[in-house]
Amino acid sequence: MTKSGQNAVTTLRQMILTGALKTGERLVEIATSERLGVSRTPVRIAFRTLEQEGLLTKLPRRGYEVRSVSPIEIEGAIEVRGVLEGLAARQAAENGLNEEQKHEMQSLLTCGDLLFEGAELTEDDLATYHDMNRRFHLLIIEASGNLAIQAALSKNEHLPFASVSALAIDKNNMQKEFKRFAFAHQQHHHVFHAMLSRQGARAEGIMREHAQATLGYDRNYHRTELKNKLTVISHANK
Repeated sequence: MTKSGQNAVTTLRQMILTGALKTGERLVEIATSERLGVSRTPVRIAFRTLEQEGLLTKLPRRGYEVRSVSPIEIEGAIEVRGVLEGLAARQAAENGLNEEQKHEMQSLLTCGDLLFEGAELTEDDLATYHDMNRRFHLLIIEASGNLAIQAALSKNEHLPFASVSALAIDKNNMQKEFKRFAFAHQQHHHVFHAMLSRQGARAEGIMREHAQATLGYDRNYHRTELKNKLTVISHANK
């Protein structure tokens, strides 16, 4: 996918997650391309991608409709991915990584380390992280040698936010996003070490937690935001 296409996908995905695009809202190419400031081609690609992810429904004549998605549905799909990827990591650890897998995983980790050397991420950095992250997860699945896991994940990826590629990015708060993805990257390091050490149970536990990391971080972040707002109101009323 092109950079503009990927940006359109992440922007629309975030708008659906936050409610900026409401359930039942109709989307068409021209209006959406004008809203995002991009051409119609990346918007067309984004619509198809988000339809495959279960976030949009194609209308009979023209355009798409934002599908109703509940937090329970999102959390359930992500939990299933965690179970499947956890099993893959355990079996990869038990099988042992071959030299090619070790080398590529280490290269991906080094790539990620370079991204997080600074204090913030650019949109180009996030695009690099997206590709690196997807490949790292695919390598774990491949290393498990279990074709049934890959088949099950392929079906699960059609559920909202279940795919490892379904990143929702808050471009208005890149500092928060830096912390979120830096934490996820450290989990990559930990699971890689567990697989190298043939620690199957540890590798499984890390990957199950890793799948929940994004939602967990967002919950904690919003709780902190609410607490800060209440503190300000309290002081203002004194």
